[in-house]
Amino acid sequence: MSVEVSGGPGRAESPTPLGTGLVAAKVTREFRGRHGVVAALDGVSFPTAAGSFTTLIGPSGCGKSTLLRMFAGLDDPTTGSVAVLGDSPHKAQRDHRIGVAFQDAALLPWRTVETNIALPLQVAGRKVDPKLIADLIALTRLTGFEKARPAQLSGGMRQRVAIARALVLEPEVLLLDEPFGALDDMTRHQMNIELQRIWTERPSTTLLVTHSLTEAVFLSDEIVVMAARPGRVVDRVGIELDRPRTAEVRQSPEFHAYADDLSQKLQRATHAQEA
Repeated sequence: MSVEVSGGPGRAESPTPLGTGLVAAKVTREFRGRHGVVAALDGVSFPTAAGSFTTLIGPSGCGKSTLLRMFAGLDDPTTGSVAVLGDSPHKAQRDHRIGVAFQDAALLPWRTVETNIALPLQVAGRKVDPKLIADLIALTRLTGFEKARPAQLSGGMRQRVAIARALVLEPEVLLLDEPFGALDDMTRHQMNIELQRIWTERPSTTLLVTHSLTEAVFLSDEIVVMAARPGRVVDRVGIELDRPRTAEVRQSPEFHAYADDLSQKLQRATHAQEA
């Protein structure tokens, strides 16, 4: 199935450079269980542009997180292939070109903000650079909480630590699996603004998995719409809204038009799944 990127007027100059970022090519993923083989993904293909912000949306069970884990080198296709900046995900991971953050911040409770952020450097056998840690703490607006432990932080602050930790090896690719899914709406909206600012100041090829349509529209250059059982790509939507996007942008007719269009696409994908 071939799909075209759809969009609208009004986009400002894009920070996206030329080149290919992430590529899925005819990816299938099958899992064998008690009731036989289950196809989680079937023929998923799409590229993203290097330096762009792409979001995967779709109903539960469509394989969004499975696909993200493949780009992270944490899972492999049954058939087909995925590539990260022209390399295999496993090589990109070994070369520390990938940063990952999940819904669970997974901070070590006995470590401080500083030492949680520094952990990937220590695992990689690199010298811990206090200035780099301080810069990331400032970037994620955690100044003043350097010595705090996770139990002393709010949910949003813990996610900012997780994002800083994902950035500490200065990766070219950032993979985010529902990083704000457990937050209340107000905190989530604020974290969307923070993530946009961080992405602008520290450009990277980014892939986000989310169930929130407004989050997807607010953050993305392009949204990949998936249907389930088995997971497959049914549409790709380019978001042509000026950056930086503000809280006021969320109230604009253009923003709501994108969200409504995506809602209809998801409803069609879900009904196709149930048919």
